[in-house]
Formats: sequence, structure tokens, C-alpha cells
Amino acid sequence: MTTRRGFIKNVAIGTAAVSVGGILPGFSAKSYKNIAGANDKIKMGAIGVNSRGNALAGGFAREKGCEIAYVCDVDKRAMEKCIANVKNIAGNTPIGEKDLRRLLERKDLDAVIIATPEHWHAPAALMAMKAGKHVYLEKPTSHNPAEDEILMQAVKKYNIVAATGMQRRSWPNVIKAVQEIRDGIIGKVYFGKAWYANNRPSIGTGNITAIPDWLDWELWQGPAPRVASYKDNYLHYNWHWFYNWGTGEAGNNGVHFLDILRWGMDLTYPTHVDSSGGRYLYSDDWEFPDTQIVNLEFGGNKLITWEGRSCNGRNIEDSSVGCAFYGESGTLVIGGGNAYKVYDLKNELVENVTSEMSFKAGDTINPTQQLDSFHFSNFLDGIRKGSPLNADINVGCISTTLAHLGNIAQRTKTTFRTDALNAHILDNPAASKLWSRKYQKGWEMKL
Repeated sequence: MTTRRGFIKNVAIGTAAVSVGGILPGFSAKSYKNIAGANDKIKMGAIGVNSRGNALAGGFAREKGCEIAYVCDVDKRAMEKCIANVKNIAGNTPIGEKDLRRLLERKDLDAVIIATPEHWHAPAALMAMKAGKHVYLEKPTSHNPAEDEILMQAVKKYNIVAATGMQRRSWPNVIKAVQEIRDGIIGKVYFGKAWYANNRPSIGTGNITAIPDWLDWELWQGPAPRVASYKDNYLHYNWHWFYNWGTGEAGNNGVHFLDILRWGMDLTYPTHVDSSGGRYLYSDDWEFPDTQIVNLEFGGNKLITWEGRSCNGRNIEDSSVGCAFYGESGTLVIGGGNAYKVYDLKNELVENVTSEMSFKAGDTINPTQQLDSFHFSNFLDGIRKGSPLNADINVGCISTTLAHLGNIAQRTKTTFRTDALNAHILDNPAASKLWSRKYQKGWEMKL
């Protein structure tokens, strides 16, 4: 007898061999809907729900045929808040679970959303894959490039559906913009620029303090090497700026538009990387740059740059985030929302594609709520129908690796060459040491 859980899992396994069409062999879209169990709810668990994870849980709770059945977080306040949020949106009360290992043992769990701190992203995703759960993994996909390699291998080994939070790959006008670039609207594109600008305050110098009673600090650290003491400026958002847990602004926000540039310019891995910048404005515990320029060269004839400014939010091209493609006959600019503009070489506006759905600058939790539904439904269709994913694990991992390479160049203050086939750093031992990381004993990532 085939259970609902078994059916959904079998769809995922079957579609591994079906790369086109989006429907199982021998079935039309119409006939597929008539299969017993095909329209059952996909039961999901949200892991890491303090901010972005809470928004994702709410977004998926709004999707037809999806139920947020479990909520998992080491912060009991965040867990309770997310449970209440889902109940308010969908009417059901998810079961709370502190330890994701116990959550993944649930037999009725089909898929998970992972929006934990970044040091947990890849380890949690790998654990979910091993447990046979489909994965929606927030960006960045990893804490370091080695983890991306492991995830791309794991998807093949465990035959699950894994999408990444590069949601702009599902936005209609961004898709249209990339198609226009591919069709030659600005001729051959040889340069792409991405940026992110914000006015983040200082995180100060942390004070050693007692671990809050609402937090399982040991489980929060998980795979990361232990720090000597808990400080009052680690949680919740500031972990982004510490090497042990975060990936800085490049990993936090740069990946989105590095991904669009890579997509539009049909690029994979670079051949040459350098980065300049530093923590210029404040003297505090923040370890990554607040000002950074990353340069990624591809084969000597294409260049991508990313500019990050964490402490000066002056816009570029009238947007705090975005990217621009520079071609032989013009420029195409994509801002933070579902819109783009095309200019000729005389800087005359020749096309202006607008959208009422937009990006909310400064919103760190849910800046693109209306638009993200396109991406969520694509993931659910990938599970239910075998539809191709707009941003699968390879998309997310490759684009995340670009951000990692920029950070490695920055941390080592070196310029290096990379292998265009796999991004491995060439002839630079200091930089190569940062390709992976040290793990807390017992938490190592193993296929």
C-alpha cells in the first residue's frame, strides 16, 4: 500500500531521472491531478524561526496544499511566536520541537525550511537529506565553499528535492530581464556590477553574561567550534558579522545579486578573485568588512563586481540593492524589486518595466513577501509534480561560493586564481585553508 508520505517521496525519486517536462513519464498535467494522493498536503517543518524563518513559515502556510506542521528553534520565544503566527494564518497549531535531530525523525514530515544562522545551513540541510526530507534552504547555502560541494553531491546521493532561497529566480520580471539579456537587448555583456547599501549601527563590544533561559546555547552553536563565553551582542542578528557563524554582508545579501549577474551572463565559477575593504566606521566586535569591493574575473573577458556598504546607505541606480549589466550597446539595471530598466549608450531610457510588487528597503525579515510566493509554489511543485526548480541546490551553492571566494580574498588580503571547473583556489595555501572550516567534534559534515 502506498501512503501519502511514500507517494511524495517516490515522486522525488522518480523525477531525478526526468530532467524535462516536469511531469512523471506517461502522465499529462491533467491526468496527474487525478492520481490518488497527488494533491495531499505537503507537511513541512520550519527550522530556525526567529526572523526570516518566521516569515518563511508564514509564507508557506499561505500556500495551497502545504501545512506547517512543525516549528523548530533553540529559542523557545521564537518558536512560540512562529507557532502563533502560523496558527493565525492557517488555523492549525504546529508542534514545537527544540532539537532538529528529533524533528527529522518524524515519519509524517515531508520537507523542511532551513533559516537558521548560517553556520547551521549546510549541516542542517545534509541531515535533512539523509533523513529523506525535501529541503528549502535559505541563502547563503553554506558557511564555506567545501560545504557547497558536499550539498551538491548529497542531493544526487539522497534523491530529494532541494531548493534555495534565491527567490528572484522566480520573479516574473527578473526572469523576463534575464531573457532579454540573453536575447541581446544590450548586445554582448562583458561587465556586471552588484551592490548592497545599508546604515547598520555598531554592535559594540560584547559583555560576558549569563546564557538566557530561553536559549539552548549549546545546540545553537552546533557544528561551530565553541567560544569561551556567551556575550550579549551575539544574538540574534549580530552573529552575521562573526567569522565563526556568519558570512558577512557578501554572504548575507551579496549572493542574491551575484546570482542574478551569474545567471544573466551565463557564468559559473571565476578564474581570478580579489577583494578590498575593511571595518572602517566603528571599532567594535564586528569582524567582517563594513565596506567591501569584490572582483570576480571569468576567463579574462568578463568581470563581475560586488560593492557592499553596511554603514552608508546611499543608493546606486536609485536602489539600495541591485545589479547592472553593461553590454556593447547599452545597460540593463535591476533594482530590489520585480522591475528593470534598459538604457542605450547615450544613457537614454529605452525600456522601463515596472511592477506594483516591490522590495522593502531595510526590512531584514520579509522584504519581498508578495513576490516570494512564486518561489514557494515552485518548490512545492517540484515535490508534488516533479517540476524543474528555478533555484535548485546547484544554483544556490555556486552563487554562494562566489561570495565565499570574495570573503576569502578579503580575509587573507590576497589575490588568487581559481579553477573555472570547481572554484578551487590555486597556488595560495593561506586562502586554501579557508576553503573549509573546523567543526565541533561530532558535528562534522559527512556524506
